[in-house]
Amino acid sequence: MNDKLVFLGLLYFVQGIPYGLQSSLLPIYLRGAGHSLTRIGFTKILYFPWVLKVLWAPLVDRAGSKRRWLVGTVSGLALTCLTSAALAPEAHIWGVAGTLLAMNSLASLQDIAVDGAAVGLLKGRGELGLGNTAQVVGYKAGSVFAGGGLLAVIDVAGWSWMFMLLTFVYAGVALFVWGAPVLDDEAVRGQQADGSRRTGQAADSMWPWKVWRRMLAVPGTPWTVLYVLTYKLGEQGAVTMFPLFLLDHHMTARELGFWNGVIAMGFSICGSSLGGLLLAQFSIGALMRRVFVLRTVSMVFQSSLLTILEPSPLMKGMAVLSMSVQHFLGGLITTLTFTTMMHCTQRAEESIQSTHYSFLSTLEVLGKLMFSALAGGMVDWFGFQVAFLFFLTLSAGTALHVWTATFTGALREHQLKEPPK
Repeated sequence: MNDKLVFLGLLYFVQGIPYGLQSSLLPIYLRGAGHSLTRIGFTKILYFPWVLKVLWAPLVDRAGSKRRWLVGTVSGLALTCLTSAALAPEAHIWGVAGTLLAMNSLASLQDIAVDGAAVGLLKGRGELGLGNTAQVVGYKAGSVFAGGGLLAVIDVAGWSWMFMLLTFVYAGVALFVWGAPVLDDEAVRGQQADGSRRTGQAADSMWPWKVWRRMLAVPGTPWTVLYVLTYKLGEQGAVTMFPLFLLDHHMTARELGFWNGVIAMGFSICGSSLGGLLLAQFSIGALMRRVFVLRTVSMVFQSSLLTILEPSPLMKGMAVLSMSVQHFLGGLITTLTFTTMMHCTQRAEESIQSTHYSFLSTLEVLGKLMFSALAGGMVDWFGFQVAFLFFLTLSAGTALHVWTATFTGALREHQLKEPPK
């Protein structure tokens, strides 16, 4: 099991680097340069390849092995970073945008392949919990490395050396994947071998409406679709806008990079890790019901801080506490969510499992992406307080949706713990 966790954690780590560059480094850079919150929000369009990945997921399911897709995409990320080392963000802002778009495109392809490998490798609720913890923690660790740690590299060595460092990181991971024995696991090997014997099913999957019909027929999929589209809406608006409120009134960019880019994200990783441990002891439905209520309470506290405009050490302390709690609960919820998604996908036919999981994860990204792009415009038009009231309402609605499902809906079956083996 340990080799599976290391393998998945490392791949999700390098997959989180583009997100960290764009979510933590780019907004602070643009805000410092005087750009509006609306314009900063629209940079989320660079995440668009993640929305489109469901279109090419069937290709990854049918063509080539998981190893080849992973080595190819990670090597492509290394070459992209090597090319980007020659750019300067001040003079080539469109070149930087192109770099992030290319990195997101390659990372989204990598995500399809590694998710497909994870579905085949992880067996049972215990492995699902730990495997999804490795996924979420690895991704967020990569985000912290890029959004917080690389800020120090830029200050000391500059933009070019930062991308040279990333080139070596990606190249090393590509070599690791090329020789990784975990991909020789019988579950993955059998899944790939079956693909060559399912000619009829592969031809059938060429027709998109048949694939959609088969995916939506998987038990629990309709509820999961609605859930992944909405579960992060309120939280995502707050996570995106509250640091920019602090930048306008209470903190410098350097302080914000440390507290939000490193410390708060560290709490997020702790929450994700705790999620995997709790899943081994408690039912996922009971955990989700309680954690979503706690998240709503934490957003009430954070919204109350928007009334304080005068800088003070007490305000900074409460702001850091608020971001830390918010990221901790958000990390815990993310692990529970991806475990729910993978549990749903494992009910699907093997020939469409990668496509099914990519479909769910695409909707998860789409829900966050669209709202993040609109959140800045809402704040510019209505102000922080009105916008956060809307974020809070969305969070409370999601908590009610989950609470209902644990008693009468898709999460009801998870209420009883699995018997000990």
